[in-house]
Amino acid sequence: MNRSSSLLLLIIALGSLTSGCSDEAQNKAALEKYAANQAEKAKHQSMPTAEMTEHSGGGMQHSMPMPGESAPPHQSGIDEIGRRADDLPAPLSRTQPQLVSVDLYTDELVAEMMPGVTYEYWTYNGKVPGPFIRVRSGDQVEIHLNHGKPGAAGAAHSEHTSDQHAAAGHSAHSIDLHAVVGPGGGAPLMQVEQGEQKSFRFKATHPGIYVYHCASPHVPTHIANGMYGMILVEPEQGLAKVDREFYLMQGDFYTSGKYGDKGLQAFSKEKMLAEKPEYFLFNGRVGSLSGERALKAKVGEKIRLFVGVGSHVAANFHIIGGIFDNLYPEGAIMNAPLKNVQTTVIAPGSAVMIEFTAEVPGKYLLVDHSLTRAIDKGALAELVIEGAAQPELYR
Repeated sequence: MNRSSSLLLLIIALGSLTSGCSDEAQNKAALEKYAANQAEKAKHQSMPTAEMTEHSGGGMQHSMPMPGESAPPHQSGIDEIGRRADDLPAPLSRTQPQLVSVDLYTDELVAEMMPGVTYEYWTYNGKVPGPFIRVRSGDQVEIHLNHGKPGAAGAAHSEHTSDQHAAAGHSAHSIDLHAVVGPGGGAPLMQVEQGEQKSFRFKATHPGIYVYHCASPHVPTHIANGMYGMILVEPEQGLAKVDREFYLMQGDFYTSGKYGDKGLQAFSKEKMLAEKPEYFLFNGRVGSLSGERALKAKVGEKIRLFVGVGSHVAANFHIIGGIFDNLYPEGAIMNAPLKNVQTTVIAPGSAVMIEFTAEVPGKYLLVDHSLTRAIDKGALAELVIEGAAQPELYR
């Protein structure tokens, strides 16, 4: 690492530590104006008046959808923020290393968090989580990061001024990949400002399932707003064959209003610093992996889950009615797996690989087993297993 890169890393670290509440007051007016502009855009583009009506009493009752119940519909005419669980590259079949090029862009966009509730997410490639990156041990991996969606002339992001970016706290974005060996995980080389594009290359040397995230000041804010994803470094011999693979990340979100409060919700730095999120979400929004977007497999199929925590609070991942045949905790896919596991804790900025076989048909619920997070704050997904049961297993 050269001297200028080391200095930049020090500036990033100091900025993350010192840009807590001290700048809150001076940015408040600009942030409120920015949020008001985004609210007006969102209202005209995508929010029917009836869906924006304030709920009475300032509170809502929430219950966990049970098998057979359908998830609330997603609003039409507004950006879909949630990445589908089956949106990941296929397992690698090659036996030689190669150069893998990964194109990423940053985008801030207003999207639905739940029906009637919108939020300005900060993203990689317009979804939460960012793209699933899949490489092989020994590969040279080249990351290209653009600040803003390429060719998005006339889009809301392109209309932001430099002052608006600075006031909102995203004048620069970057990427820190936990699979990178070296200071900052690549972030010191990848600080991109509005309209910039930068690249760097690293060699994937340690097989595992890893998290990546933004590392620009204020780092916790960028992560809390949705800037995270996962990178899998497959071993040279590849992974064992399975029938289905799915990609899930849990994130905690800090809105100014309470869970379910209608309208465009601003980010609350105070709640983040107090570690009191209003939402715990799989893949970006309430119901992102439910209903027609549920995980789907058939009886007898072997399923592999890549599950990570993008933001700040550890998850307690559990499948109601399921047992993990093989669990690879802490992303350590080269270690011998734990067998017959019921629930696993996933640390912030970490990931696990889970393998199991679906033996009984029906709808299974994937939850954070700190169950208020599932029942009252959104950490709930569905796995639908189709086919005939084996009668000796379940009567």
